[in-house]
Amino acid sequence: MRRVIERLHTILPYWKISRDRRTRSTRASGCGSGYSEWSEWIDVDSSAILVSREGKDWVWQEDKVRELLAGHNQGNLFVSGCAQNMVRLFPLIDKIVLLSAPAATIMRRLESRASNGYSDTEAKRCKVRELITVVEPLLRQSADYEITTTRPVGETADEIVGFANSAHVVGWSK
Repeated sequence: MRRVIERLHTILPYWKISRDRRTRSTRASGCGSGYSEWSEWIDVDSSAILVSREGKDWVWQEDKVRELLAGHNQGNLFVSGCAQNMVRLFPLIDKIVLLSAPAATIMRRLESRASNGYSDTEAKRCKVRELITVVEPLLRQSADYEITTTRPVGETADEIVGFANSAHVVGWSK
């Protein structure tokens, strides 16, 4: 049983990957909702640097995510997201993939969103750039594999599934 977590931190819209074992085909599909089922806003020190909103942080609902991970026993399970408390669930995750993109690409993606809580003001754009600079190196340290997401989503999905199904990746070492 393999579990993979993709760290998106506002890089891509939420999406899922499904794999049909009979036909060996891969499909990536977008999901517009579902975050609030697994995450929640909590109050934090307003001077905290690694939060997306002043005085608030978006964290995983550990009990629900733990139940999801522990209860999955067939095929691959792909979970996406990034939260400060996710490290507590790492023992339940087989492989961790960091999905990254150049900061300029991330900013363009954020600006193109119809409803956007991350780039509608210069202060929010500065916060996103700061989080990329500070958080991405931390995510890279715990990742087993990194994929740059500047190509089509389908190709990224294929690479994620390939890594999830592999025993190791040639040319990569942690």
